[in-house]
Amino acid sequence: MSWPDTWRKRLNYILLGPIIIPLWLTLPDVRKETKRRWFAISFIGSICWIAFFSYLMVWWASLTGQTAGIPNEVMGLTFLAAGTSIPDLITSVLVARKGFGDMAVSSSIGSNIFDVAMGLPLPWFLATMLFGPVQVNSAGMACSILLLFLMLIFVIASIACFKWRMNTKLAGVMFILYFVFITLSLLLEYEIIRCNAILKPFTG
Repeated sequence: MSWPDTWRKRLNYILLGPIIIPLWLTLPDVRKETKRRWFAISFIGSICWIAFFSYLMVWWASLTGQTAGIPNEVMGLTFLAAGTSIPDLITSVLVARKGFGDMAVSSSIGSNIFDVAMGLPLPWFLATMLFGPVQVNSAGMACSILLLFLMLIFVIASIACFKWRMNTKLAGVMFILYFVFITLSLLLEYEIIRCNAILKPFTG
């Protein structure tokens, strides 16, 4: 927490101060030998801070979307999705540089499964216990879920086509798949493509 010696580091220090200083004041630094026994408090406290910052992020993103005339669903699909995936990106880059590409891929898949299996049901469960049933409004929700499963199949097929090796060509394919997914999801959300028309052959 000492004052940096270069202007670039000082700028980062000031910008990150509102986040770093509360963490420094409330969480024991378990890297020190004398505070390693407080690891449980640091772990639980970190989760609480993540929940607090996540609440602020969703709240501010919602206000920004309302000001710009962007629906909450679109904000969640684009800006919030990208923002919450930055930690996964950083950890994936770090482990990939150490030669653990399998860990990077499994981390990205596992984190999304955790989001769907725990990140959504837990707050919905708590909200239901306090306020009653939670209603989810999204024009293309069913088709988006179907599209998500199809994207998963395409991702696995793409990795298999490149013989399970991560390279620049596979990265290019992943970028293309992502932009295709975003484009189709936005078309569904704005009802340019009707979800009912797509599901009609399957539902009869």
